[in-house]
Amino acid sequence: MPNKILLEKYARLAVVTGANVQPGQVVVLRTSTEAVELTREVAKQAYIAGAKKVHIIWGDEIVSKHSYDYATTENLKEMPQWSIDQYKYYVDQNAAFISIVSPIPNALAGVDSKKMQEVMIESSKMLKFFREHTMGNKSQWTIVAASNPSWAKKLFPNLQVENGIEKLWDAIFNACRVRIDNDPVQDWVKHNEYLARNNKILNDANFKNLHFTNSLGTDLIVELIQDHVWAGGSEKAGNGVVFNPNIPTEESFTMPYKFGTQGKVVATKPLNNSGVIIEDFWLEFKDGKVVDFDARVEKDALKNILDFDANSRYIGEIALISHNSPISNMDILFLNTLFDENASCHMALGRAYPMNIKNGNQTPIEELEKKGYNNSMTHVDFMFGSKDLKIVGTKQDGTKVVVFEDGNFVI
Repeated sequence: MPNKILLEKYARLAVVTGANVQPGQVVVLRTSTEAVELTREVAKQAYIAGAKKVHIIWGDEIVSKHSYDYATTENLKEMPQWSIDQYKYYVDQNAAFISIVSPIPNALAGVDSKKMQEVMIESSKMLKFFREHTMGNKSQWTIVAASNPSWAKKLFPNLQVENGIEKLWDAIFNACRVRIDNDPVQDWVKHNEYLARNNKILNDANFKNLHFTNSLGTDLIVELIQDHVWAGGSEKAGNGVVFNPNIPTEESFTMPYKFGTQGKVVATKPLNNSGVIIEDFWLEFKDGKVVDFDARVEKDALKNILDFDANSRYIGEIALISHNSPISNMDILFLNTLFDENASCHMALGRAYPMNIKNGNQTPIEELEKKGYNNSMTHVDFMFGSKDLKIVGTKQDGTKVVVFEDGNFVI
């Protein structure tokens, strides 16, 4: 059982700082059956903040596994109109969306990967409008996490289950700056100021490209899109409300030019994607596209990510996080992107965030694509930062600047 005071603080942080729920606003909790206690507390805090109504959408990875094992592909691809209309209603209401993740590692291991891919593609098509709403920051959204027995046992196999659950809760609270002796909402004001300073330095530099190298084999040049914008920390939604999309976050991130990535990148952490853990993998790029790849574990799952649609072999995000940072220094492999991406430099295969180009959220996607924006139905982050990572930025006039040395910001 998590500490009740910390759980209440965490839930309030999700509502006040994460989604910044406004009085009279509809709130949607997309959550897991593994996270009942946190879900109830978040709903309570949302009502305290003045929510008009809190709607809850439950998910269960074990039931998902059963559905893939026993239901037909055609039946799984079918999405009833009422389900689509539900999301249209939330979008029309400019709802605040709070996602609570509580993963069961390898929950979907052994599932027919082709079947799962077909179902996910169909769902992505049906809910394209919802994806564009959230990734375009039309209204507020945020993601938080909850401990569970399976996740804790995977991370801390030598502990008794209850002790592991408690240790994972402690790690989650620490990563999110939630402590008994602090007001995390106020601490996040300071944290957002720190991230804003980093973003300003990177935006003022206006790099043409970044060259990443380390001893593991990464030798990668990422060209940045013209008029790119570095972001991270708090953002402003289309409805004018400031919010934090990820609790926790440590990153400054921006948009690559779709066709401008060259070279090889070696992942430094496993990737837990749709309940399947991919380990020890690398990708090679030419003119922005992945042309070769390998993985020691779950190579087929990696291939499914790359083949998800026509643009999933291109990247849509590049993010910088110092190796010497709070989550990295915890030295815990969470096997969840929400945490692991904030312990390491990372990039994302697939769709870019419109906010990472000037006036992007106000520009039609079709116009952004003409500038080199990557439009995809998927967005999958993976980590490649290391303690010896070096990054050299080239400015528009050809001047070179060392951005990272020995894994950390030096700019």
